[in-house]
Amino acid sequence: MTRPSAWIAALSLLLLCRTVAIADSPTEPAATEPAAAKTRVAVYGDKGTGSSVQVLLGTLRRSPHLEADRLSAEDIRAGKLTGYDVILHPGGGARVQGNTLGDEGREEVRRFVREGGGYVGICAGAYLATGQVDAYLGILDAEIVDYEHWARGKGDVEISLSPRGRELLGAEADRLTIQYAQGPLLAPGGKADLPDYEQLAKFETEIALKGAPRGVMIGASAIVTGEYGKGRIICFSPHPEKTKELRPFV
Repeated sequence: MTRPSAWIAALSLLLLCRTVAIADSPTEPAATEPAAAKTRVAVYGDKGTGSSVQVLLGTLRRSPHLEADRLSAEDIRAGKLTGYDVILHPGGGARVQGNTLGDEGREEVRRFVREGGGYVGICAGAYLATGQVDAYLGILDAEIVDYEHWARGKGDVEISLSPRGRELLGAEADRLTIQYAQGPLLAPGGKADLPDYEQLAKFETEIALKGAPRGVMIGASAIVTGEYGKGRIICFSPHPEKTKELRPFV
């Protein structure tokens, strides 16, 4: 018969070994929240762009929520917009951008937006969104006011934002100073096959150099948003990326 003291000793040893085994066993890793997916932005960076491309890329890449890449016209023609969420066409020359894309590239951009992608156009990119000339995209129901005097000069202007514009852009004030560099003066296009755009901001002051008539720019749309198929569009006539305190708009 086993003596009680021996039985107690054996039980104590068993409990000790189990305690050590539990302590030495690997612990389960703490549950972590899945990382939020970044919005992927394709920035057109081929012929017809200006110095703002690098500023835009730098601005976008500083955001932890965005991933930005520079794409050529050939990349776009080759279908490389697949996998991106937004295409951004920067300032420069709209007609040159459109011609560099060619028929095939322009159709790739249209298809991308039509199927649910986003389009951001700044200055030349805003011109490009309209259907003013054959080399443009025709995805925004807008016409360009006084297109003859598009090269009307550069400088700071004042714009006023609608309540919706302040909400979307996160602006604290409804009247702002922003850099202008001969961007389009937008007005409703009245096309039956495209939805009307929504005005987010209008010009409150003007630049009328190089023979441009005065009084035309004031009241014209400066920032607009619209839809094309399943996609969404936002166009800036002026340059938020060249106005340091307004770079968050981008």
